[in-house]
Amino acid sequence: MSTRRTILRAGIAALGAAAVATACDSSRGNVGGAATSSPTTGATSSGTASGTSPGSPSGTSGTSGTSPSPGTPSPTVTPGGPSSPTAPSSASSTVPTPAALWTPGPGELDPDIKAVAVEHIVAQLNRPDLQVYDAQYGGLLDTSASVLVVTSVATYDVRLVQASPRWRVTAVNPSQPGAPTTTPTAAATALLASKRVSLPPAALADVRSGQVHDSVLHVLLELAQDYELTVSVVRSGHPIDVFGTTRPSDHPRGRAVDVWRIDGNAVVNPATPTALVDNLMRRAAALGSYNVGGPRQLSGPQFFSDRTHHDHVHMGFTT
Repeated sequence: MSTRRTILRAGIAALGAAAVATACDSSRGNVGGAATSSPTTGATSSGTASGTSPGSPSGTSGTSGTSPSPGTPSPTVTPGGPSSPTAPSSASSTVPTPAALWTPGPGELDPDIKAVAVEHIVAQLNRPDLQVYDAQYGGLLDTSASVLVVTSVATYDVRLVQASPRWRVTAVNPSQPGAPTTTPTAAATALLASKRVSLPPAALADVRSGQVHDSVLHVLLELAQDYELTVSVVRSGHPIDVFGTTRPSDHPRGRAVDVWRIDGNAVVNPATPTALVDNLMRRAAALGSYNVGGPRQLSGPQFFSDRTHHDHVHMGFTT
């Protein structure tokens, strides 16, 4: 484990950029404010695990721009839980193939922030079979951030504040997708069977729970006719509010999805053809997404771009 962390730190040591106030879901109205926790569970206010349900973290709250007091213990992560996804079974055909441990690729902004979040999750879970599929920004402000660490156990909304020499983790909010529904819709059944849409365990569980709107599922199925998509986050594991605001995010309401890889090409990678990403965004808007974010600003009221969305395409829906 220490060798992996050393390699990860060495790989990002020469990279970095200044954080600018941005937040997931939309650039409209992204102003400073309190950050909130992920659906159904949040960080506790004490440094102990007492009173937390399985899968819940302990530690301090993730208020934007607020550093933990001296001596505050590092938030801990308790894997598992009745409503948390487990490691994917070999029978699943829709789980992405990960690297054993996330490493920053070309085009990452402030990669050490993500590295700190990933290292924290890896160290806290301490599982030799752990796989990290992706590390995506859920929000990026001048002095605080949310990093969504997508793993084979769950998706973790990791909150950090600026500190020296590296950013500091203040809270960890694990995904809590809920139990599977006994009456999945036709769209959910079709998406779960698709070989062209890869879903990590938390997103799979979101779809199985019946809490994702068909509008999201239908658009993914339509896009999958032309693209192979790798999803990072659907509903659980994402901040309840747009990071840094009190405006509700579409994700926890089951009305949004984030895609981090298109036809095997990472959105964040500068080598990925711009037309590939931009055409996907335009197609999503044409199919009904009212709020499409990505690494470039496109023409039209449905589109937005900011530093948070340099690493994925966001698609939000009104119903």
